[in-house]
Amino acid sequence: MGKLLRCRDVGVDCDFEVRANDETEILRKAAEHAKGCHNQVQWTPALQAKIRSAIKDEGSSCCSH
Repeated sequence: MGKLLRCRDVGVDCDFEVRANDETEILRKAAEHAKGCHNQVQWTPALQAKIRSAIKDEGSSCCSH
């Protein structure tokens, strides 16, 4: 099962979503996105922890929209 991260799940007003096979790839892609679109964001250990907690298994029904 793949992994999914949405900027909105981290508290950012952004429609970006990233999918990957594992957390490491999600973090890499999220860092690239943040550098290009959210250049004021500091890539700190606290932010990385927040991102890790927002990563979901793709296909899980954790949220209702």
